[in-house]
Amino acid sequence: MECSDRLTVLEGSMLEALLTSTSEGAPVQAAALRGGQWITDGPQSERIGPYLRQPVSRAPTAAPADVEAVRAHARAYARTVGRLAPAVRADVLERAAAVAAGNRDELARLLALELGKPLKDGRGEIDRVADTFAVCAAEARQIGGETLPVAGWARGIGNTAFTYRAPAGVALAITPFNAPANLLAHKLGASFAAGNTTIVKAPPQAPAASTAIVALLIEAGMPYEAVQLLHGDGSVGAALCAAPEVAVISFTGSAATGAAVARAAGAKRLVLELGGNAATIVCDDADIAEAARVCARTGYSNSGQSCISVQRVYVDRSRYSEFLDALTAQVGKLNVGDPLDPGTDVGSMVDEDAAERVVRWSAEAAAGGGRVVLGGTRDGATAAPTIVADPPAGASLVTEEVFGALVAVMPFDDLAEVIERCNQSRYGLQAGIFTRDLDRAFTAWRDLEVGGLVVNGSSNFRLDHVPFGGVKDSGFGRESPRCMIDDYTVVKTMTLRGTSLWGDRG
Repeated sequence: MECSDRLTVLEGSMLEALLTSTSEGAPVQAAALRGGQWITDGPQSERIGPYLRQPVSRAPTAAPADVEAVRAHARAYARTVGRLAPAVRADVLERAAAVAAGNRDELARLLALELGKPLKDGRGEIDRVADTFAVCAAEARQIGGETLPVAGWARGIGNTAFTYRAPAGVALAITPFNAPANLLAHKLGASFAAGNTTIVKAPPQAPAASTAIVALLIEAGMPYEAVQLLHGDGSVGAALCAAPEVAVISFTGSAATGAAVARAAGAKRLVLELGGNAATIVCDDADIAEAARVCARTGYSNSGQSCISVQRVYVDRSRYSEFLDALTAQVGKLNVGDPLDPGTDVGSMVDEDAAERVVRWSAEAAAGGGRVVLGGTRDGATAAPTIVADPPAGASLVTEEVFGALVAVMPFDDLAEVIERCNQSRYGLQAGIFTRDLDRAFTAWRDLEVGGLVVNGSSNFRLDHVPFGGVKDSGFGRESPRCMIDDYTVVKTMTLRGTSLWGDRG
């Protein structure tokens, strides 16, 4: 692997330094990575842990000069990274998968500190990071091209043409707080697999976790030319989006911020994975106990802070009361508390404003005739798992994305009617349906305006090697390594005039 000697780095392992400090009590010092140097000095932004309610990490805030420097480095590095053979890139990604797996517990602890994410959820996220890097490695080995059938048309006789997928050059990855490790693994892993250099803009809520994922890739052998990392607010992201060096942007976040990204980017290739208020349909032939168990588990994991978290559950009227009772019983069993306790199911939300949204929206629904069956309260940033039965159709928790520990349960009378109700949402990311009837499953797959459907599961299920993305205000493009490599590469064609594989007689 070529990696220029001019690059310098701080001595020692950045990953080791980060993970060691998580157990020391003091705030974890995150770092920027610019031009091959880990940088920790400069003006600092501080992250207050939502459960501990005290500083848990800090990071250097990027200034305009830092953005300019990163742009210049990326421009210079693009060709160097693009010349690494796919096998070399794949080997790095496979080692990164092993490094992630080997540091699973420590990385999960970091997520718990910065985000209030329970250890069991954090461990699951790091498992997915390892899987994602392994899948990216496999996809790197498959990048190729094709021989085109030019001689099938008269003007093509006597010629030969080929294509291959070339790196786009410079990619920008803007990641969200809710799954900062795995979503960064998707974006950065796929971009490197494609042969790009990548600029990462980390979420302010997870600077240390983001630094750790970049550091583990460096530890696995990723050349410093392949990645740079900056911290800061939306102004940093906007400046990077507008940078002419950037060829492709992958963004995950809210619909409003996604629109701002598109405006700042201009004529660039975009992959936008935006919000959702996912629906799950429970038909009259469903296993009600299983449906309730799954919706309870996937409606409140990570405190509901997932774009495909169970938010709206529509239940056949004949089974509505049975399901509501079963769901209430299951949710009542969830352990709410310290995210660092291995037995905790529901930790805190990202901040107190997010938790207050759960309280406010459940109260709004109740004022409109809905019934708060469970929850509707908070303790700081920890929102009690909340169930609202039969809220009005225009309630915020039905029409908007709550992104929190709140599930609305509503009855329906007919499959066509409930599909129409689901489709009234401006979002369309993913849905779930519980039924034993294949006709119903195929009807829902065909008619629901979503990017994906989970049959006999809730909306909140994802395989990292399967295409994932939405329609309408949920964005466009698909996030799986194979699909992302398509977005991170360009098709280049070469035509040989006067040389034919196919015969040259007209």
